[in-house]
Amino acid sequence: MTTRIHIPAREGRGVQVAAGGRFRVVDLEGGQVGDLFAFCSEITEYASAEHTRVHVNRLFPHPGEHFVTNRRRPILFFEADASPGAHDMLCAACDPTRYAGLGVAGWHASCQENLQKAMAELGYSRVEVPQPINLFMNIPVVVDGPLQKDATIGWEVALTKAGDSVTLRAELECYVVVSACPQDIVVINEKRPTSLAIELLD
Repeated sequence: MTTRIHIPAREGRGVQVAAGGRFRVVDLEGGQVGDLFAFCSEITEYASAEHTRVHVNRLFPHPGEHFVTNRRRPILFFEADASPGAHDMLCAACDPTRYAGLGVAGWHASCQENLQKAMAELGYSRVEVPQPINLFMNIPVVVDGPLQKDATIGWEVALTKAGDSVTLRAELECYVVVSACPQDIVVINEKRPTSLAIELLD
């Protein structure tokens, strides 16, 4: 039996997932990035992109591997990928300062605020904003010379089509939040944010 939580464009949603629980994140319309966060019941421990990069010796997520916490414990297992496979663990969540720097005047929805609102609805009014696991985000690394300092990152359109998804398993009881990224200045969402879904499996 599957329970679907719809995530409207530019918004975020959260849900508690038991240890061993499986869930799917679905790009409902295609071309949409989803910022994924996961917090343990002690919310100072959370899925950490930087610790995961060290754990798996990769820059980007790969099926069959774990995401680990800032205490280096496995929190999510990347079970299956039914998408083109482009996901990011380099970029911070968008926030008000990012949009101001891009020239936006006034308020703009952001993944930071979506996370904070979703966690507040789950009972946690103050949380760290970790670097997310950016599902479906297409950020190629370009090496322009022989040294690490010559590498740059690109901002490319998400490659997903409607219905593409990833499936994950919670290794620890956790609060999972997904933000349908509101970015419409940089091209990653084709400048037209759309909706996602979390599907709770089993």
